[in-house]
Amino acid sequence: MEDVAADQAAQHPDFHVSEPGHTLAAVSVRATADADLVEILVRLRAVGAEVVTVNSFPATRGEPDVTRVFDIELRDCDPQVAAKTAASVPGVVVADARPTLGQIFGKRVIVIGGGAQVAQVTLGAVTESDRHNLRGERISVDTIALVGEAEIAAAVRAVADLPRAHILVLAGSIMGGDITVAVRELQAVGIPVVSLNMVGSVSGAADLVVSDPVQAGTMAVMHIANTARFTIDRQRGRHY
Repeated sequence: MEDVAADQAAQHPDFHVSEPGHTLAAVSVRATADADLVEILVRLRAVGAEVVTVNSFPATRGEPDVTRVFDIELRDCDPQVAAKTAASVPGVVVADARPTLGQIFGKRVIVIGGGAQVAQVTLGAVTESDRHNLRGERISVDTIALVGEAEIAAAVRAVADLPRAHILVLAGSIMGGDITVAVRELQAVGIPVVSLNMVGSVSGAADLVVSDPVQAGTMAVMHIANTARFTIDRQRGRHY
C-alpha cells in the first residue's frame, strides 16, 4: 500500500494531507481594501515560505475597516513567522496562524448521485471514517445529490480540482454516456471511482462496483485510510 500511495502522490500532488519532509502551515489575514495581496505573498516568499494555496473572500464578521480575508496555506515556514510577516504589510489588520484545511478536515470522500443512494453511501462512509478518525485519521465526507447526465458529468470532472479529494463514489440507479467519459478522465489523474451496481456503462468503467450503498461508502473510506488494510488496487474491476 505504501508504494501505491507514493505513486498516487506523484501523480496528484494534492493527494496527501502532507508530504514527507515538508511542514505545512496556514495564515488567516484580515485586511482593509488597501492591503496588497501581492505584497503579502512577496514578503512570505522572502522569509522562505512556499505558498501553496490562496483563497480570498469578503469579510463577514462586521469588524471595522476589515473588508477582505486572505486564507493562505504554505510550506516550510513557521506559522508564527508567517503571521508576523503578513501582519507587517500595510492594510493588514490582523494575521493569525492556524492549521491548514488538510490538517483540520483531512482527506475527502466525494459522493455524487441520487439523493436516496447518496444518503446510504454517506451513512457507510461517515460511520467508517469515524472509526478511523478516532485512531488519528482526518477523513471528511462531501456529498451532492444531482439529476441529469450533464450535471453529474460536470460534477465528476470538477472532483479533479477539489483540494484533498481522494476518492469518488457514484451513487445512483442509471449512469452512462458522458458520465462514463468523465469517470475515465478522473481516473487518469489518479482518483479512483467506486460505483454502485447500476444500469449504464459507469459500472463497467469504475474501479470497484458494490451493490450495497452502505458497504460502498465503507470500502471507499477503507481504501484511503492509513489505518486500514484494504486497497481497491487489489480488487480493481470486481463486483460485490
